[in-house]
Amino acid sequence: MTISEHLIKKYRQNNRFGELLGMAFTILSPGKIEYRLTIKDIHLATPRSAHGGVIAALIDGALGVAGLSAVAEENKVVSTVEYKLNFLAPVLLNDVLCATAEVIQQGKRLLVVSCDVICENRNNVCVAKAMGTFNAYPAEKAGY
Repeated sequence: MTISEHLIKKYRQNNRFGELLGMAFTILSPGKIEYRLTIKDIHLATPRSAHGGVIAALIDGALGVAGLSAVAEENKVVSTVEYKLNFLAPVLLNDVLCATAEVIQQGKRLLVVSCDVICENRNNVCVAKAMGTFNAYPAEKAGY
């Protein structure tokens, strides 16, 4: 098992928050991932609409895992420095969301990552966009 595979496996085992929300990711290539979530009644803020925090959590996870997948082979993990999020359309009960995130700039310590969230069951309408900055640091500092 490579260093990268080991860190990703450990992340999957320890990501209780993502598991609680029902999120699941696929690494497409180092620095590019998809994170998926189907909106259920536990995600709602109104009788029909999802809470913005659920979308923010999906985006933070997508941005972070994209960053992690880019630096894991160096035995590094990432933490969120900041991100900006634009909500573009409401997210409704039973929506199937796909967040695609990609590292667009990578330095020795900082990564800039972009993310688009589309609703697959509503003609791939883009419901949110985000851009974030992440700090890469040695995995052992995070307990890995």
